[in-house]
Amino acid sequence: MANKTLFSRLTALLPRATAQNLAGGPAYALPPKQALAQFAATGCFNGTYYADAEAQLSTLMSLIHQVNDNVFLAKLAVYSRERAYMKDMPAALAATLAARDTVLFHQVFERVVDNGRVLRTLFQMVRSGQFGKKSLSSSLQRAFQRWLNAASVEKLLSASIGHDPSLRDILRMARPTPSDNSRRALFGWLTDKEQSKWAPATAVDLPEQVQLLVAFRAAETSDEQIVLLEKLHARWDLLADTAKGPKVWAAMAQKMGPQALRMNLNTLQRHGVFEDKAMVQAVADRLADENEIRRSRQFPYQFFAAYLNASNEVPQAIKAALHKAAEIACGNVPVLPGPVVIGLDVSGSMQSPITGNRGHGSTTKMRCVDVAALVAAALLRRNPDSIVVPFDTKAFDVKIDPSDSILSLADRLAKYGGGGTDCSLPICKANTNYAQRKFAGVVLVSDNESWVYQNRPYFYGTNGATGAMTEWQQFVQNQVKLQGDDITGPKLICIDLQPNGTTQAPDRSDILNVGGFSDAVFEVISAFLSGDAGRFVAEVEAVTL
Repeated sequence: MANKTLFSRLTALLPRATAQNLAGGPAYALPPKQALAQFAATGCFNGTYYADAEAQLSTLMSLIHQVNDNVFLAKLAVYSRERAYMKDMPAALAATLAARDTVLFHQVFERVVDNGRVLRTLFQMVRSGQFGKKSLSSSLQRAFQRWLNAASVEKLLSASIGHDPSLRDILRMARPTPSDNSRRALFGWLTDKEQSKWAPATAVDLPEQVQLLVAFRAAETSDEQIVLLEKLHARWDLLADTAKGPKVWAAMAQKMGPQALRMNLNTLQRHGVFEDKAMVQAVADRLADENEIRRSRQFPYQFFAAYLNASNEVPQAIKAALHKAAEIACGNVPVLPGPVVIGLDVSGSMQSPITGNRGHGSTTKMRCVDVAALVAAALLRRNPDSIVVPFDTKAFDVKIDPSDSILSLADRLAKYGGGGTDCSLPICKANTNYAQRKFAGVVLVSDNESWVYQNRPYFYGTNGATGAMTEWQQFVQNQVKLQGDDITGPKLICIDLQPNGTTQAPDRSDILNVGGFSDAVFEVISAFLSGDAGRFVAEVEAVTL
């Protein structure tokens, strides 16, 4: 049971807020490792509501300088890529390791650089000079050479998509030594060299997949292309410019993986694939394939992104399949040990894109509030006795319709608010409206930029603490009285969706701060509420190199 003596006098132990967040509100500074972990799970070097890309980079470099632990940096790079599914941050950490510890750099290189997109990002960062010398060191060059020689033909073809830098730039600077004529011809083809410079290799030595791709691009009819697609294994965007008509696009859709299919519904619509009712049904069936969703542990977030981005012209059957898929994916969200209060930040800053502003045409439609609403909806669906409290500077009353699909519920929740931020409100509402309800804890999903308390800007709570900590103390005392010997102590989990260096509630035995919006967050929430003493930093440090 909880230590009642401790909890009864925690008011006197409330820590004073000694920092300010980016919104100017009282806050607690995160320790360097915790702050760096938050950045690695949320940062993407694009402008956010409170910080531009340059400020993020400056903060990241400052935190890296403070964390004089290369093993932690190596584990964080792996965690950021494998668990948080980030692209830019793991590359930045790898670039740092290349300058600080080449042994660890080589140890984690293949796990961090697992595709051509991350390879090009790392190359770009090295060439920028922000993390060391602008040119490739011999150690870096060996790593790039190893990747280029070991990568499959399909992976190299995928890596050839994109520019600034391009794969050709990387090949020309890394100068890998080809292991045989097949790879020599492939490198020559990828760098646009004249065939005479491939010697002793010739066009005959090109891998079969490259020859098929060349033939596909040169084909004069759609029928020829469809026949070639039976053997060709290449990303759709390598074929798009030369695909001849809806039938070819339909054949390409059938070969797309689940992620590519989800992400390119508008493209398929534009190219006439959905004019065929049979193709509409085929795509819908694949999107909502229960076995595939459970096998690959897809979570609702991925389907919500597709749902938000689908144009009005995409058939309703496809959108219905996304709803169904999200419902199935909720089965991958864990059941918690008890009901929780879910605080959903719907303030103005939460309207910003979840991956930052990338400029016209490339900024995601998925906002911070959309992600927060989906997290809330997914937790509620698996834990229906919980309550959701959307908030900005007021707490909104919401009535949940059990018949709503999870995507509709998330969409509706995201439409509240737009004002300032008071992260204490969901806890305050639990202390007043739900004072007689038993809860396992509180989950706050926010960008953590609280600056209002009790309708007063920049106001402190008890003993100079934040408003959230003041209300949390009252929540703990209420729950101890309600649950008595049945309670091990309620837990507060603050999920931060943006790269920040402060929090409204510092880590301690009953409080966890976790950064990011990947699927791994659900597992961390469940483990902490179930009594796992591990912390977010401990999750990183548990990574095996």
